[in-house]
Amino acid sequence: MFRRILIANRGEIALRVIRTAREMGIDTVAVYSEFDRKALHVRMAHRAVALGGNTPRESYLDMDKVIAAAKSSGSEAIHPGYGFLSENAVFAERVMQAGLKWIGPPPAAIRAMGDKITSRRHMRTAKVPVVPGLVDPVDDAKAAREAAREIGYPIALKAAAGGGGKGIRVVHAEKEMEGAFRTASGEALSSFGDGRLYMERYLDSPRHIEIQVLFDEHGNGVSLGERECSIQRRHQKLIEECPSVAITPQVRARMGEIAVQAGRAIGYQNAGTVEFLWSQGEFFFLEMNTRLQVEHPVTEMVYGLDLVREQIEIAAGKRLDAGMGKLQPRGWAIEVRINAEDPFNGFVPSTGTIRNLRAPGGPGVRLDAALYRGMEVGLNYDPMLAKLIVWAENRPMAIQRMIRALQELNVGGVRTSAPAALIVLEDQRFQRGEFDTHFLVGLDLSQPREGEDVIVAAAAGLFRHLAARRRALSSDNLARKAWSDRARSRTTSYPTPGSRGGTR
Repeated sequence: MFRRILIANRGEIALRVIRTAREMGIDTVAVYSEFDRKALHVRMAHRAVALGGNTPRESYLDMDKVIAAAKSSGSEAIHPGYGFLSENAVFAERVMQAGLKWIGPPPAAIRAMGDKITSRRHMRTAKVPVVPGLVDPVDDAKAAREAAREIGYPIALKAAAGGGGKGIRVVHAEKEMEGAFRTASGEALSSFGDGRLYMERYLDSPRHIEIQVLFDEHGNGVSLGERECSIQRRHQKLIEECPSVAITPQVRARMGEIAVQAGRAIGYQNAGTVEFLWSQGEFFFLEMNTRLQVEHPVTEMVYGLDLVREQIEIAAGKRLDAGMGKLQPRGWAIEVRINAEDPFNGFVPSTGTIRNLRAPGGPGVRLDAALYRGMEVGLNYDPMLAKLIVWAENRPMAIQRMIRALQELNVGGVRTSAPAALIVLEDQRFQRGEFDTHFLVGLDLSQPREGEDVIVAAAAGLFRHLAARRRALSSDNLARKAWSDRARSRTTSYPTPGSRGGTR
């Protein structure tokens, strides 16, 4: 086992890795930008190395600085977390060339899945079902129009090197193709440095289902059930749960087999996620995330595992437990992402200083966060502040527990996305399991202005509701005070604490 590892990341995922490593008796090394000098991951690691700079490019994305920090601190391995360099094949290669262990998949596997066109080719060869569409990229809008006639509308234009919902446009008719192609290609170029696009059929009312997989260095691979990730806003996940209300045990087993098949086809090792679109009783390969997922805690809570521990042990050469593939889901887990965004103003990023902080508690509640009072929230990094996760014996109980936990949560000083999650959780259709990836778009809680994100108007409605409740509570408090004043006038007054005759 490793004696010391470096975590090439920040925020809650850095803390997540640090905590597991501590339980395993492994020393941890944090790295940090100047902006993160006071961050919790810096304080909780055994040692911290400054990278300098304030932006990701000056710090967490600088391969030379990160590898130098690992070498100078005597680290034996690097855990990349998610985001930043976690799916960068060049970085993985350089880590290994430096004589360090990479706690992640082989660079070849990262490359195979990092490009959407290449990954589709690999999956077709491996007999994994993919969404009908093109294997090769389209060069211009004219070629896209010709291909769309063969595929059939609606179609989705997607960035070949994409991720995070960038570089995607849905085209419903031929007349929309020119503008959609230009916009998607431009966004792909600015986001990933690669403007290539590919096309696939846009599935009607799909659900986003992903399968957690683990592979060791000895050829063993297992799947650990599915996660439902259909509650999305602009292709960004808001709520995830495990298991999915739409997936039967038989389908779960089949999707798990296909996911393991996909991993074997590219020589995968360590933790990964195979993502599918589920539509009308069929599922199709979407992509593979060659890293730990943000939503991994829901799998952990339902399957009773520590996926970070599994990652570290696999990297150290351990074989997967023979019985792991036979694990069955127990109970239900839901995760809500708490982002620094203003739900009353188009979900624009919210900045400021964390002034108040109240974390929810109670049975089955977990908060993965790196928050503290006085923490500065800026624009240089991802807006996700925390992940709130709950577990309960069944889905209705998990939903009610999450509602209660969200009502307890208070992050003062910045706006958060929590009100949007509450709106979804309290919707009867969501509670019945009747939703897909378009759920937020069709959420009819108000009449938004044309072009306005519907959830903004819904959140504003919630804000008005909460304001009315506060006014009602204020009136109630005035009534209580009047009653209390009358009651005191009829009783004997006693010394106040700390005065003569009082108590201390």
